[in-house]
Amino acid sequence: SPEISLSPSHWLRSPTMLFLSTVSNDSLIIHPPGFYIIGFETFPYISVYFIFLTFVYVVTLLFNGLLIYVIAFNPCLHTPKFLAVVNLAVIDIVLNSSTIPSMIKMFLLKDNFVPFSLCLLQMYVYYSFASLESYALAILAYDRLMAICFPLRQMSVNTLWSMSCIIILTWSYTLGVIAFATGIMTRLSFCSSDRVFSYFCDYAPVFRLACNDHSLQWTVSSTLSMVNLICPFTLIVVSYVSILVTVFRMKSVSSGVKALATCVEHLVLVTVFYLPIFSIFLVGFYVRSVDRGQRVLSLSLASCIPPCINPIVYSLKTKEIKIRVVVLLRKNKIGLIKKQQLNRG
Repeated sequence: SPEISLSPSHWLRSPTMLFLSTVSNDSLIIHPPGFYIIGFETFPYISVYFIFLTFVYVVTLLFNGLLIYVIAFNPCLHTPKFLAVVNLAVIDIVLNSSTIPSMIKMFLLKDNFVPFSLCLLQMYVYYSFASLESYALAILAYDRLMAICFPLRQMSVNTLWSMSCIIILTWSYTLGVIAFATGIMTRLSFCSSDRVFSYFCDYAPVFRLACNDHSLQWTVSSTLSMVNLICPFTLIVVSYVSILVTVFRMKSVSSGVKALATCVEHLVLVTVFYLPIFSIFLVGFYVRSVDRGQRVLSLSLASCIPPCINPIVYSLKTKEIKIRVVVLLRKNKIGLIKKQQLNRG
């Protein structure tokens, strides 16, 4: 099928284009030059929100970068657990980088137009890494399950090699299925509106603008949302049920408390990631009159906050990382003092 790309003004005004979209949309695919993201146009204090987003993005880059650096350059942290932590940190950086810079650009440059190809790329990166975030939390739950429920077999089963294979498998699967989901968007024909009511090139708001049948896209998005959110969450719940059963069977109360203490940071991450998402979708399902603007704001917060909080939680709650961060800061402080002394001398 041929692809037609016109300027935005011609594309919206041409009656011939509208005629083709309603009569011949099976033989002609119309791709617009791009889309206008309008999710934040109605907010009264939007400048405050974008200042907050800038802060969130800087914290995301600094703390996740620090976490990756500390783990990478400390051989004693080269364990399956911290490999899973690095995996989560990389995902966090890419996830927030897929949306926050573009939102800041819209605010600073007053330019909310996104070219069609970049729209699909943003869609692909965001949904790939949002799904990978869900699987990364499940991988961390698996690590806790092996450490607490199977301590004698942990060293032989949960190795760096096996953890690497699990991570590679989740990345391969996720990048592949999201590539398919994004690829089928090119089969849609857009002929009337180019205004996407969201905070980025969101999958559902974009395919709903199509003037030909988008039932395939709806089915794929619904299925993948269920699989990539519910399946990892179910694995996490099953893992913690098994952990609780094991803890209650322990003869020593102090041993059980210590075992549960190693799960605190992961439970915080799970709550921060899943609770806002499930709450937003449940409210949207049962309360039909939710304001669209409030929903966009809530979704953007639910998307941007977890990658910012995750490294802080692990840095503060994980003893091994906290110790090495303190050592790193002391080394830098000593180096700075010596440099100042040399400059004075």
